[in-house]
Amino acid sequence: MESLLLSSRFGRISDLIADLSTPEGSFPSDEGWPFAKYLGACGRMVAVNYVGEELWSYFNAPWEKRVDLAWQLMEIAEQLTNNDFEFALYLLDVSFDNFAVGPRDGKVIIVDAENVLVADKRLIRQNKPENWDVWYESKFDDCDKEACLSFSKEILCARATVDHNYYAVCQNLLSRHATWRGTSGGLLHDPPSEIAKDGRLEALLDECANPKK
Repeated sequence: MESLLLSSRFGRISDLIADLSTPEGSFPSDEGWPFAKYLGACGRMVAVNYVGEELWSYFNAPWEKRVDLAWQLMEIAEQLTNNDFEFALYLLDVSFDNFAVGPRDGKVIIVDAENVLVADKRLIRQNKPENWDVWYESKFDDCDKEACLSFSKEILCARATVDHNYYAVCQNLLSRHATWRGTSGGLLHDPPSEIAKDGRLEALLDECANPKK
């Protein structure tokens, strides 16, 4: 069994080395990864199947729909960070245009994976670089541009536990700090009064995007 797992892992690493520019090909949708189906590539041009309308189209959808999409986005952040393959796939470019929603199943899919950093967590634990086992907490980026993210590729590739994907989704898609096409407030803007009144949702989103505790 162990030899099969090692063989599978070696094959995955070989795929990554052979085609570092296409996570869609190395982590295919038919194996449960949240990427659009990979059709092929020519040079740096990658072809994927059409998924549906971009996430931005749902910015003013009914509250229940937006909550469902937000939940899926956090599940994607979890899957890309912690999975059985022990590869962490860090999203370095997170915006409403990089995700789409299936018209039939309502499933959120990453449609632009050009800026994804792949870290081998098993290799990190094996090589033990400096501070490899120290929890890395992303730094909030309060910039004046849209879809800003603060990160260090060197640290992402050298730490076993990183919160980057959760932070990126919260800052650029869900929280009041999210700005896109001249709007602000994030996907979870204007919650119903019975939810907004105690301030817990806003506080949780703020803590996710800009941890203080």
